[in-house]
Formats: sequence, C-alpha cells, structure tokens
Amino acid sequence: MAIFDFIRSRGLLPATPLPAASPNTTLRSSMRVAQRAIRSAFSFQAADNDRLNGSWAAFSVPADWIITRNLRTLVARSREQCMNNDYAKAFLRLCRQNVVGPNGVVLKVSVKKPRGGADADTSAALKAAWEEWGHKKNASVTGKRSWNAIQRQCVQSAAQDGEFFVRIVMGAEAGPWGFALQVIDPLRIPIDYNVDKYNGKNFIRHGIEFTQYGRPVAYHLTTVDDGEAEYQYGGVGHVRIPAEEMIHGYLEDLVGQKRGLPWMATALFRMRHMKGFEDAAVINARVGASKMGFVQWKDGEAPAWEEGEEPTLEIDAEPGTFPVLPDGAELQEWLPQYPVGEFLPTYKTLLRGATAGMGVAYNNLANDLEGVNFSSIRQGTLDEREHWKELQEWLIEDLVQPVFEAWLKYSLLKGRIVSGTGVPLAASLYAKLLKACGWQPRRWQWIDPTADVDAAVNSKNALLKSPGEIIREWGGDPVEVWAEFAADIEAMKAAGIPEIFIMATLGQKLATPTDSEGAKPNS
Repeated sequence: MAIFDFIRSRGLLPATPLPAASPNTTLRSSMRVAQRAIRSAFSFQAADNDRLNGSWAAFSVPADWIITRNLRTLVARSREQCMNNDYAKAFLRLCRQNVVGPNGVVLKVSVKKPRGGADADTSAALKAAWEEWGHKKNASVTGKRSWNAIQRQCVQSAAQDGEFFVRIVMGAEAGPWGFALQVIDPLRIPIDYNVDKYNGKNFIRHGIEFTQYGRPVAYHLTTVDDGEAEYQYGGVGHVRIPAEEMIHGYLEDLVGQKRGLPWMATALFRMRHMKGFEDAAVINARVGASKMGFVQWKDGEAPAWEEGEEPTLEIDAEPGTFPVLPDGAELQEWLPQYPVGEFLPTYKTLLRGATAGMGVAYNNLANDLEGVNFSSIRQGTLDEREHWKELQEWLIEDLVQPVFEAWLKYSLLKGRIVSGTGVPLAASLYAKLLKACGWQPRRWQWIDPTADVDAAVNSKNALLKSPGEIIREWGGDPVEVWAEFAADIEAMKAAGIPEIFIMATLGQKLATPTDSEGAKPNS
C-alpha cells in the first residue's frame, strides 16, 4: 500500500485511507484511479491516448518510409494545384522572384596579387568568362535557358516537386562552351526503386545509390532522353549516372531524408478545399444572381402535353411589364442568398494557414492590404525576407557553388578563361581563384528609405558596420561602387566642375564663403 500512500501524500487521491482488508474489486478500482492520476500529473496532453487523441498517430516511422508512402502523391497533387490554383501559381512566382530575382546569384571576384593589391585583370577575366558562359546558348544543353533561367527553374522545381536534379554535361554535345547543364524532371528518378544490396556493398533508395554511410554514389534514371514523353521504370532498364555528374538539391526536413518534399506539402489540403469552397460560392452566387423561379400547376389544372414535348414554360422579363401566368399556374421563387458574410472570414483564415506553411506573408500572396498599417506590413515583410535569405543560401550551397566549381575546373583546363593580354589563365590557379570568389544574391529596396539610410549611417559612424557591409546589404559590390565613384569624380574633374561641387556629390556640405577676416560678406 506504499504506492497509494505516496500518491495520496501528493494530493492525487482522496485522503480517506483504504480499508485494511479491501476486496479485490476495490483494489483494482483504486489501482486504475492511481494510474489515471499518475498519467494526468506526469504526462503531456499531446501524449495522452484518450478519446480526443485516438486518431492521432502514436508511433514514429523513418524518413525513407515517409518518402515512399507520400512523395508520389504529394508531387502529383502539388503539380495539379500549380496548374489550377491561382495562389499556388503565385507562390511559385514569389519563390522565383525572391530567391533568384531578375539577375540571379551574381559572382563576386576579388583576386589578389602575390605581393598584395587587387589583381583587377584576372578578376575581370574570370567574371567575363562566367558571364559569357551564362548565355543560354552555352549554359543549357538545349540552348534555350540561360544560367539565370536555370536557377529559376531549379527553385520552381524545388517549390513544386520538393527537389531538383541537374546533370553536368561536358564535351562536344554540351554546346559551344563544352560545358552545359541538363535540368532533369524528378519523376525520372523512380521513388519506389529500392535495392538493399547493390553490387554487394551499396544500397539504393528512391532511385539513388548510396554507400553504407549515406553518401550518394550514382543516380538511376529511367531515361535521359527528352524525346521520351513518359517515364516508366517497370520492365525497363535504368541509366546509371555517377554522382559527380549530378546535382541534387532539396531541403532536408528529417534526418536521413534522401528525397525532397514539396514546399507546399502542408498547405495542399487547405488550398484544394479553398479552391472548391470558392468555386461553390461563385457558382451559387451566379445562380442567385439569375433570380430563378419555377412554375407550379395546381392540382388537376396542368395542360396536356403532347408526347415528346418538353413541359416547359418560358417567361420573358422586360422593364415595366407584368406578365400574366396561365390559369392554374403559380410562380414559386427560388432565391439562394449564399455567399453571405461568413464567406470572407472563413476564406481568409484558410489562406493565412496555408501561407504560414509556405513561409510567405499572407498580404503578399493574397494581394490583400486591407486592415494593415505601415508597422505591421514592415514587420511581416522583414520576417519574410529572412526566409528568402535562408533559401538563397540553400540555393548557393546546393546549386550555384557546385556548378561553379565544376565549370572553373573545366574552363581552366580547356583554356577558356583568357586575361586581358590574351593569355589563358593557368589551371594551377584553380584553388586561388576559387578562394577569391563569392556570391551576392538579390536584395530588396529598403522599406522606409529615410529611416533605414539614417540607421545605416549611424551604424557606420558607430563602427558597427563597414561601408562595404552596408553596400552588400543593399545588393551591390563595394569594389564596383567605389570604382564607379572614382570614374565619376575623374569625369567631373575633366569637365571642369569645381572640387567644392564634386565634394557635394559625395555627401559633403558646401562650405559657407567668408571674407578674409572670417566674417560673412554682406548680402
């Protein structure tokens, strides 16, 4: 009975002591009360298995099982929503615009000379070669997509399908540069192609071959030919592509996850029923606006309809007229009033939940600025931009940097990067050039320019930020900005503009003219 005394001392059982010799039924009943008291006091409500949580999953499954069970259906439904749902299409547009932007992720090069100082010639040669390769005739094996367009397509594929696959193609078939990219539909890598022992040492999960430690070795595709319209793997062989030729990008939500889930996965259910809710409301509104009615005949007074004739009676409505119904006919109006006041609050609530799962601001996706003020829209926009910055870093790590490293190695070996003197850069510079390169993703205009600029200037003056850091936050390259300033100053000097006015263009206030004694001259 010690357990009962302990529970009773904690106030979890009534103070009345148990009888010295209790029947078995009383003892079992007391034990059940004690168990319920312990569960209530020392467990989470979300962990309870009662009538309220009976349908809630109470066991965990590995990531591979979740992908196998759900990915194919999620991708199919995500693609369907992107074709038929305006908000899904808008979400893809927001992803392309904010993660990639109009100029893509821009290469920033700052090569140093062996004895110090900037090596402007080498930096310019590398940047010019990268920009030249980025043209659509070079970057894509199809010759139809530029490097920026490929970035946007990969982001859209990740948002819609949960992942992107890009194959690196080198040689004569790759186009004029000899190095190009092939964007591959994720459906070509079969989700349910699994082999536990492949070649006696590796394993295949979801069409990807791994080592025992989970490092990708190869990708097994059903086809690499764009001429094949359907992608099937049952009864056909697979094309094995080494991992060195493939780039696979996705957001890892679960430890051990090997394929990506659509970014709209949690929002798809709401979005589909929102679309059906809206369609039903629109149709009902159209019916209500039509002011329909029915003609009902009194008992025994309906006209005799000839065989094959449809029993219809049409009434033309004209302004200022009062049509007379035939004898025995009565007009029964049908005036549906839905949708009424509850439609918009319900619709907005569903859409807010969907946008929370997609990581975008409700006002931006819904194009709804009703009821917002400057502070609220500013805070929402800033929070959303942090999400876009996170996705930009993901894109750089999973796509941009791997492509650039492979391109740089190939281009140096083939002598495609030529300095201003006409001499190709040596392949031995690979490590040095790679270290000298960085990336500048797109940035956005300041929300409150006056306040934000003042804050940036104060941060610089307080030594909290450098001028270069502020320029990079704006989306520019400090070296390019300063070079443009220097060129503008030289041009103004050459045009004969006084230095005092040149200093004014740099933000310096004009000095007030004074006489030789320091007093202001008479006006």
